[in-house]
Amino acid sequence: MSEFNGATLMITGGTGSFGSTVLKHFLDTDIGQIRIFSRDEKKQDDMRHELQAKHPETAGKVKFYIGDVRDPRSVADAMPGVDYIFHAAALKQVPSCEFFPMQAVKTNVEGTDNVLHAAIDAGVKRIVCLSTDKAAYPINAMGISKAMMEHVIYANARVAAERGGTVICCTRYGNVMCSRGSVIPLFIDQIKSGNPITITNPEMTRFLMNLDEAVDLVRFAFNNANPGDLFIQKADASTIGDLAKGVQQLFGDTGTNIIGTRHGEKLYETLMTREERLRSEDMGNYFRVAADNRDLNYDKFFVKGQVMTEAEESYTSHNTTLLDVEGVVNKILTTDYVKEELNGISHS
Repeated sequence: MSEFNGATLMITGGTGSFGSTVLKHFLDTDIGQIRIFSRDEKKQDDMRHELQAKHPETAGKVKFYIGDVRDPRSVADAMPGVDYIFHAAALKQVPSCEFFPMQAVKTNVEGTDNVLHAAIDAGVKRIVCLSTDKAAYPINAMGISKAMMEHVIYANARVAAERGGTVICCTRYGNVMCSRGSVIPLFIDQIKSGNPITITNPEMTRFLMNLDEAVDLVRFAFNNANPGDLFIQKADASTIGDLAKGVQQLFGDTGTNIIGTRHGEKLYETLMTREERLRSEDMGNYFRVAADNRDLNYDKFFVKGQVMTEAEESYTSHNTTLLDVEGVVNKILTTDYVKEELNGISHS
């Protein structure tokens, strides 16, 4: 953890599932300070009291800032002295963004631009921004806003690199199991209430990763990024039907109801497009997609022969390793949430 020795790390949207997991990884290290920036004072107060109760020796490292990424002034006020940023603030629920698309734009697009401008002005050294598989070939408002967010990231990364300052990169990953508002906690609640679990489409596939893997991806990006790089973790996937069976195997079978696809949902998700795959580098557990560093002067780019613009296939939840029910059970047992629910620890 030497790269964070004595450093100040700011996490936007820091009271969410990702921020809580970052604290678990970083709190007992040699990091100097962690700034939690978010707009929800209740969640901040809950987090503060939990830290004081469970980590009295290190809770003082965590400082709380009330603000909103939509408000440039509040972002700038929290920025002095920050060395690094994990930008996780977002609207991420597909149905709510579908009904309120401009709210997704204000938080995911304009909010990201506010964070990056403030960080560049304040001389922040390195920023890792969190995106989603729904940004690749987007069909819903959340995915479109995240795709625009990525382009805002790349544009700001280019400007920051030209100034020789802040290094800005992006991570993209699939469904983070048991994150706030995700489907596994919903299934567990439905089973514990004695109700059938609701499935949109059993044949739908989704990538699966746990919160610790999400933090590992961000750490890897932090340590390996060139300006404008996109990092993607190789991930297993499952059908929603098998995911439901895996949860029922652990918590009980109360039956299922097929309710049909929700607003803006795809049959499968894409983590890396065909176009991105052409300029990607396989780094073992991760792909690095290099920034497209061409400028607007297209006249100077002349290529003889065939011009390749895309690879043969994208990297999707249909063509990655597909887990069976047993594999799903083993995967979801890697999450603290599921282990605690099995031990009767309520998260309500």
